[in-house]
Amino acid sequence: MKKVSVIVPVYGVERYISKTVQSVLAQTYENFELLIIDDESRDHSIDICREFVDSRIRIIHQKNRGLAGARNTGIRNAQGDYLAFLDGDDLWAPEKLEKHVAHLEHSKMVGISFSRSAFINEIGEPLGIYQMPKLTGITIPNLLCRNPISNGSAPVIRREVFEEIKFEENLYGDTEYFYFDDRFRASEDIECWFRIAIKTQWTIEGIPEALTLYRVNSNGLSASVFKQLDSWEKVIEKTRSYAPTLIAQWESPARAYQYRYLARRAITLRDGSTAVKLFHQALKNHWQILLEEPRRTLLTWAAAYLLWLLPQTLYYQLEGLALKTTETNQKRRLIQDQTK
Repeated sequence: MKKVSVIVPVYGVERYISKTVQSVLAQTYENFELLIIDDESRDHSIDICREFVDSRIRIIHQKNRGLAGARNTGIRNAQGDYLAFLDGDDLWAPEKLEKHVAHLEHSKMVGISFSRSAFINEIGEPLGIYQMPKLTGITIPNLLCRNPISNGSAPVIRREVFEEIKFEENLYGDTEYFYFDDRFRASEDIECWFRIAIKTQWTIEGIPEALTLYRVNSNGLSASVFKQLDSWEKVIEKTRSYAPTLIAQWESPARAYQYRYLARRAITLRDGSTAVKLFHQALKNHWQILLEEPRRTLLTWAAAYLLWLLPQTLYYQLEGLALKTTETNQKRRLIQDQTK
């Protein structure tokens, strides 16, 4: 039976970490180790983790290196055949690891197995909507434009994949192997997925169940949208350094899809003016996005303008109706895909 190393970076998540750890310990697949990486957290997160008594848990302390640095520490210490990542505020369904191990065992060329995700709010209640990415036939342009893996708590990855993309750097006084790039404090997931897709022959494939519960925090600021954009641009520049032809071909479409994603993020943050501006940038970079994904693009356009122009009360009523429709359609699709 293959062993899974579950890597949970911990920094400032005392409100959530107990439930996160519980969701790992409740897995139906029991051959795992749980590596809790204390990224010099200043709250009581690690004190809470110490309350769990289970021989599979190891707590590893480090000076603060950020999310990428904590994951790298986990990888360096991992003993498993497969590596799974779970952010300290997200949750897993009990059958998460069992489903992914079966997928990887059955599909030998799949290097990254990911799941769909269900959104939950700050107190863990389901929002009724899901991340519903493309699951099979994923190409490098798909990753550049849409990131079907969706979030860092969704994938389970073969150890061999990381062995193929590791690189040596001296960032902290000693030469170490790196897998995620510690120099990125945001978009580190995307940068890593790009490198895997471009530099290896491994396939990336998803399974239809929503096995990750992805927490939506409402305390973000609109400025975070532009920080995300800046980090994404840095990822593109790094990728250009080793795949210039690919980036030259796909940069404009990829930037358009990123602007559309950030417009939706701005809508979530209730910043209609910023959402409209970002949507305009999406069309400016690659207007064909209207033809490639008309429904999603037009819905983003409508939401941005309605948020910007309408009174809040009326907008929230319309948003509620739209979310109910989305919830119904997504649940129907989930059932259909799981019965195929």
